[in-house]
Amino acid sequence: MPVSEEIVAKNDSIVMPENPRQIDFQLVRVKSTWSRIKKGEAICNSDDKITVSKAKIGKSVSDIGISWTIEAPISFCYKVVETCNLLEPANSTLLFGHIIDPQQLDMAMNREREMRRFIVMDQNVDEYYGSKVRKYFEANNVHYKILSLPTTEETKSMDLVLSILQEVHSFGIDRRKEPIIAIGGGVCLDIVGLAASLYRRRTPYIRVPTTLLAYVDASVGAKNGVNFLQCKNKLGGYTPPVATFLDRSFIQTIPRRHISNGLGEILKMALMKHKGLFDLLKSHGKYMLDTKFQSHNGLVNHGDAALKTTRLAIETMLEELAPNLWEDDLDRLVDFGHLISPELEMKVLPSLMHGEAVNIDMAFMTYVAHENGLLTTEEKADIIQCMKGLELPVWHEDCNLHLIKKALVERLKHCGGQMRMPLPSGLGMAEIFNDISEETLERAYKLWASECKTTIEDDFLIH
Repeated sequence: MPVSEEIVAKNDSIVMPENPRQIDFQLVRVKSTWSRIKKGEAICNSDDKITVSKAKIGKSVSDIGISWTIEAPISFCYKVVETCNLLEPANSTLLFGHIIDPQQLDMAMNREREMRRFIVMDQNVDEYYGSKVRKYFEANNVHYKILSLPTTEETKSMDLVLSILQEVHSFGIDRRKEPIIAIGGGVCLDIVGLAASLYRRRTPYIRVPTTLLAYVDASVGAKNGVNFLQCKNKLGGYTPPVATFLDRSFIQTIPRRHISNGLGEILKMALMKHKGLFDLLKSHGKYMLDTKFQSHNGLVNHGDAALKTTRLAIETMLEELAPNLWEDDLDRLVDFGHLISPELEMKVLPSLMHGEAVNIDMAFMTYVAHENGLLTTEEKADIIQCMKGLELPVWHEDCNLHLIKKALVERLKHCGGQMRMPLPSGLGMAEIFNDISEETLERAYKLWASECKTTIEDDFLIH
């Protein structure tokens, strides 16, 4: 049967209800029981405590039956906290900083029962900070277990998630009061976040980022996930931590290339939203690389470039994430640099770090914006020069036109049939486009290749 005839035949069999009657209910709890009350009806007086839910139930009655529509708002409250000396035993942030309610905080700090914590730590982080973490919990009389794991893009899998869950189950935790703690880079935070979201259907967890990339990106949102079938973050969900604790002193022990890697994500926010942040990167990028984002005056010197840069990066990121935590709206400025980079990153794994792949994507898209008349030649050159100043690659031989088009086809599949391409429309400004032509992409690629093409060896001489 031809496709068109098959569709007609199926449509002929569909029976639509005629003149359905809609009834809307609000939900009210008296004592321990929830009940429906028709919208607009008065809630009966009662001496008992009455709770009115924000959830709603709609009931549609028709000649072919009844259907119910449930509207149940789900809200999350989580904290992103700057701190210094997180691992000093006198600093209680790691133990109690996630608690918002003052009464619950008082109960937690004065509980007689022994505190317990399960910690997942990246193996490399364990080498540098493992002894301090152990001393911290021992000094605070906490019964703890540290699971030290290799958390890389190559090991970022469901197998690792399941191995974590087996250890969590063996240790035994109170899932309401004993959050799992993840200490490491973005991969570690993603893996532990997914494990926590699966254990007992959602166990609270805390993020402690130890790389610049995780500090400004992976640690402040809700997403978690693992790679699957050679696809980046193919499995995952949206479960934010109860808290993220930010201590820039961790960054001083990571290699220079890793700091440059994090600068790629900061530059993304600068190009999309904040010219002042772009100017900071342009003027102070090398200094922040040289000093590894350390400050001499803690968190109080507002003129400090590293402090200003990380705060602006986080605040601009939260502005975009908080209203769209579950990504119901697919038009997302934070997707800049993430249209082509997942395909490129997985293809050349492990030769490119995440922020480097993102920057190569952004470099190409800068040329797309220029070819589309959104950026002047001077602005284009300014962006590419800033990227190079941050010691980020602006070209990779595997990011060819075939890979770019393949990645954009995948983008169409997963974004409701639209490209939803964020592009800079100036320095610190952006718009989202669905109508960038193939000819524009080809012209942009040709110019990009002629101006930025280098060998892989040339790219990594800067590191």
